[in-house]
Amino acid sequence: MISVRYADDRYPGGDLSAGIESLHAFSFGQFYEPDNLRFGAVIACNEERLAPGAGFDEHPHSHTEIITWVVDGELTHRDSAGNTTRVRPGDVQRLGAGGGVRHEERNDGPEPLVFVQMWLAPLTPGGDPRYEIVRGIADSTPYALPEAGAMLHVRRLKEGERAAIPDAARAYLHVVRGLVVLAGVALGPGDSARITDSVALELAAEEPAEVLIWELAPDAS
Repeated sequence: MISVRYADDRYPGGDLSAGIESLHAFSFGQFYEPDNLRFGAVIACNEERLAPGAGFDEHPHSHTEIITWVVDGELTHRDSAGNTTRVRPGDVQRLGAGGGVRHEERNDGPEPLVFVQMWLAPLTPGGDPRYEIVRGIADSTPYALPEAGAMLHVRRLKEGERAAIPDAARAYLHVVRGLVVLAGVALGPGDSARITDSVALELAAEEPAEVLIWELAPDAS
């Protein structure tokens, strides 16, 4: 089964007067939809756009795995565990909040910043915060997140190329850029698909595209 959510259906958020625009795929903040709280381990998929100099001031998180993917620009990350990092397109940043951590995210560069941030629920809450960044992740090397029973696949496709969707109890797909077709449905930037019991599914690129796919364990409710 495939459930498609289009970019125009996302909940708008952020603070435009502060240079922050947010688009939420799941219930978030003031936007509450009881049937849209999570999909497997995925509890948030936020598209964030920060003007130069804008950012999220230090704030807390707990019991959440936070994965960040930069689309354009450069993200400055700082956290209460002492990590200070610049995250660029192609990098995967992971902040495991554990029992509690504080962090801030800013656009310290001269150009607009666009990034996708995905939150996943850990299988076991609590523990010490953890931080990791993988530079320039390759399509052939999925990023494993065993703490959430999940694996992230990055697909960069040329026009006409095809890519397999992992056979899994659940898979969550987010189109970063370009145009792709999944089971006869065209998906563009910001569109997503929630796939249950995928078997032999393929993605076809109508134009150069970049897609993030979460392969989710069956026991991630």
